[in-house]
Amino acid sequence: MYGTTHTRAKAAGAVAALSGLVFAALPAQAAHAATAPVNTGFESGATGWSTYSAGGQNAASFTEAGGHGGSTRLSHWSASAYKVETYQYLSGLTDGTYTLSAWVRSGGGQNSAYIALRNCGSAEQRTDLPPTANGEWIRLVTSVKVTGGACTISLNSDAHAGEWANFDDITFTPGSTGLSVRGGDLSTLPKNEAHGATYRNAGGTAGDAMSILKSSGMNYVRLKVWVNPADGYNDKARVLAMAKRAKALGMKTLIDFHYSDAWADPGKQNKPAAWAGHSYAQLRTDVYNHTYDVLNALKAQGTTADMVQIGNEINGGMLWPEGSTGNWSQLAGLITSGANAAKAVSSGTKVALHLAEGGDNAGTRWWFDNAVAQKVPFDVIALSYYGYWHGSLSELQTNLDDAASRYGKPVLVAETAYAHTLADDDGLENNVATASQLVSGYPASPAGQAANLRDVMNVVEAVPNGRGLGAVYWEPAWTAVTGSGWDPADPASGNAWENQAVFDYDGKLLPAATWFSHR
Repeated sequence: MYGTTHTRAKAAGAVAALSGLVFAALPAQAAHAATAPVNTGFESGATGWSTYSAGGQNAASFTEAGGHGGSTRLSHWSASAYKVETYQYLSGLTDGTYTLSAWVRSGGGQNSAYIALRNCGSAEQRTDLPPTANGEWIRLVTSVKVTGGACTISLNSDAHAGEWANFDDITFTPGSTGLSVRGGDLSTLPKNEAHGATYRNAGGTAGDAMSILKSSGMNYVRLKVWVNPADGYNDKARVLAMAKRAKALGMKTLIDFHYSDAWADPGKQNKPAAWAGHSYAQLRTDVYNHTYDVLNALKAQGTTADMVQIGNEINGGMLWPEGSTGNWSQLAGLITSGANAAKAVSSGTKVALHLAEGGDNAGTRWWFDNAVAQKVPFDVIALSYYGYWHGSLSELQTNLDDAASRYGKPVLVAETAYAHTLADDDGLENNVATASQLVSGYPASPAGQAANLRDVMNVVEAVPNGRGLGAVYWEPAWTAVTGSGWDPADPASGNAWENQAVFDYDGKLLPAATWFSHR
């Protein structure tokens, strides 16, 4: 939340250094001042709004037909390069925290484009516009603490010729926003370290990867649990050791049960070898006992899990075939066994149910409607979202907003990542390895990776009623090192993810990590 050391403004400033932004001294206020914003849908043209441009490019800010909620929008555009701010000054405010919300669209490519609250008696707060596709609008929010009774709503663009941004349906209301989960899945870190991986902070100083990420603002560590993996990693003992490291740094833990000996995801939900041939009734007992055993051991060593996933990307169910979605009553029974075990260990541990396809609203509704109908207990809706696989940011926003409202639960992006390069570092083709797989507006570069994580976080933060918990970056420390491959049964297997880590090929922290400080 606001008032903490790391603010959105600080994170924005760090990424801004990559793109060379922006405005120097901007005007403090317009001639007109009010206690509440006026003409927030721009249906009366620019009435109530003022324009500023240090380069005399005021004409780059104008209203035109084609709004989000009405018939008119505010646009920033010019046939030549421009810097322009459209703003509205408010005075007579009661001191406290306020949130600015705006619906936006952008063609991308600008040096900067953002909404902001400034001259409010505290540090300016801003949220950057993401590039959008197919005419889709996205709602953004930003919050600030007002002291002194005044604040300026500010809509900004610093753009090259022909680049554009749209704004509409502005609100300015009491209340704050923020992300309580800014995490990373560090499941493979112990294996990487054992095979010689080294890490450096942004300044080039060598150090422990978890500590480096903690210093960057990461506050949650996600750890997967396999039952009896071939390589001995991601088992109970390794998870206990990693949880100790995380808790020693003051970080929270999200324990991710796969209920398998290896990867479980929408394409495979294989039973552990030790459970093969077990009846459905025995599998329910297996799930309960395994979940209880791991979580109780964590509690016994003073590292009680803060959140737990009962299954990993279980769109099609888990422990196939008995627990497939082809038999919802049995799937519900298995999930309920795991959830009950988690609560038996600690009633304060949050139970999350995790699906892939974060942009698939119809699929999410179908799955959770069934879970609710079967009275499956859960506290959090967790979704994976990779922009190159799971739809647009607008589709993610639609799904998160709908799920939070429909089921009355907080939502979490439990996995996300993006490439910082298309180069390969270990001879194994990467998951995002060609230009055609990239998301428009986000190049495979350090700046593109940082912007992608920033924009995913901003979409989660905008979920109404504070129900957007945050995001977990998937395997930010899984760099390429011989022996630490994806297949636990094959020591020679490579890593198809190193170009999406937040450490570069020299082990140095990348700018994307700055966004773990996002509040």
